[in-house]
Parts: sequence; structure tokens; C-alpha cells
Amino acid sequence: MYDIIVIGGGPAGMTAALYSLRANKSVLVLEKGAFGGQITFSPLVENIPGHSALSGNDFAALLVEQVLEQGGDLDSAEVTEIRGGDVKTVVTDSGEYTAKAVIIATGAEHRRLGLKNEENLIGSGISFCAVCDGAFYQGKHVGVVGGGNSALQEALLLSELCEKVTVIQNLAFLTGEQRLRDRLAEKKNVEVIFNSTVAELLGSETLNGIVIENTDGERKNIPLDGLFVAIGLVPKNAAFSNLIELDKYGYAVSDESCLSKTEGVFVAGDCRTKKVRQVTTACADGAVAALAACDYCDTH
Repeated sequence: MYDIIVIGGGPAGMTAALYSLRANKSVLVLEKGAFGGQITFSPLVENIPGHSALSGNDFAALLVEQVLEQGGDLDSAEVTEIRGGDVKTVVTDSGEYTAKAVIIATGAEHRRLGLKNEENLIGSGISFCAVCDGAFYQGKHVGVVGGGNSALQEALLLSELCEKVTVIQNLAFLTGEQRLRDRLAEKKNVEVIFNSTVAELLGSETLNGIVIENTDGERKNIPLDGLFVAIGLVPKNAAFSNLIELDKYGYAVSDESCLSKTEGVFVAGDCRTKKVRQVTTACADGAVAALAACDYCDTH
């Protein structure tokens, strides 16, 4: 039996593991995909304190190395269920594990367009974060897919950096807040194309354009240097709904304390309700959740 099992190997989960290990707790980290999480899709990260620049993969490798050096166990497995009680049982597709406390740090996936070659082009022309990657497209032409608050915020930020920003919205109107729509309308270098979807991505190894299709079936090629997809996030919490409260979007309901409704179960990172989802806020959550989990282990 472990003291703490961390579900999710992104920045939140790995930070939680590190803090727990430093408190002399035995820790297992379970990750169904790549250790490092969404950060591994970023070819260059420049907003991590202490590092002027490094790739997302390099940052993920450092996280793994640090946790292993502290004596943590890592396992590639998908968690399908958590059974509560004084001892928590974590059920995976390859076996069961037990622990005194569990930290859920499963993150949230950016919703994909579902197009051919999309995964290959992530980090090579397709991005999900203007704050992270916008500077790479300074003076260039980029597209933004979406019409909600997130998409409009991305477009506004990119309009300050890029020569031109083309927003592609599948509806006849933008769904973001009026104040954001008003600000976007003032931007001379922003074009909004309504009633259209991205039908095809152009480029094999690097994105060089898109094909859009409108509601009449008409298609048009648009040369682009980059495409920012902002059509929502998908949290990965459904398997844990018996132990944690979820909001209507599927995020774990918790505040900065990272507590859930179940004693001994904690949530951290992008999977929980929060306003800012960045690598630094995920790491902060990991530290808070770990300290709370350590305290739980010491008092139960």
C-alpha cells in the first residue's frame, strides 16, 4: 500500500508527487498517456520561472527525472475507478493499487477539430494557447477557430503580435461577451468568417494553411502560418464522479485548497474549477494538494 497515489503525470501531478516524496511519503504516479501532459505539445516554453526557454518534452523529462530521484514510482495505466473508504482502492486497466490518500490531477484536454493529420501538426503550426505560443507568430498570419470568450481572448492577444488574424466561427454570430466582441471589432487586422468550419489542414509536417467550408458547402483555401484552436476543454473526471463533485462542464468542484467532498481525495490542476490554467498554476495546485494529502496521512 502507498501513502499517496497521484492520478495524472502532468505538472500538477508530478509536483504533487515531488512534494509528497519530500515529506517522506511513498508515492505512485499513474498516467495513461505521456508523462508531462499537455505541456509536451509545446515546442518551446518561455514562461516557467528559472528557465529562459525549454521544450515541453524537456520540461516533462526533468519532472520525471526529479520524481524518480526522490524515490517515486511511475506506472503507465488508465484509472477506471476509485473505491473510497479509510483505504482508497485505485482500479486501473492493468491492476489495482491501494493508498491512504489520492490526488486527482488528470488535467483537461483541448477539444480537437477531428481532422486528418491534426495530431502531427500540434506544435508544428497548430496551438491551443496564445499566451504560450503567440510570440512565435509575430508579424505573421494566424487563424483562430472558435467564437466564445476563450477564442476572442486568443484573437485579441494575437492581434497585438500578428500581421493578420482570421477568426473562423461555425455560427452566424460570436458567442463571447459583448465587451470582447466590441474590442475585436476595433481591430483593423482581424477578420471574422462566420458560418464556416475548418474542413482540412494543409501541410504534412508543418501547417501552411487550411480549407474552410461554409454552410452552403462552398470551400476556400486560406494560407496560414499558424492555427489556434479554441473550441473548449474536456476535463477527464468522469470515472471519479462517485467521490468528487463535478460542475456542469465536468470539472472537479474545489477552491484553492484543492479539497474534494471526500476525505482523503484531493484535486489539482486543470481538472478542477479555476480561472487560470497555466503550467505555473498547475504546479501550485500540486504543491497545495500534496501538503493537504500529507497532513491527511499523518492524522488518519
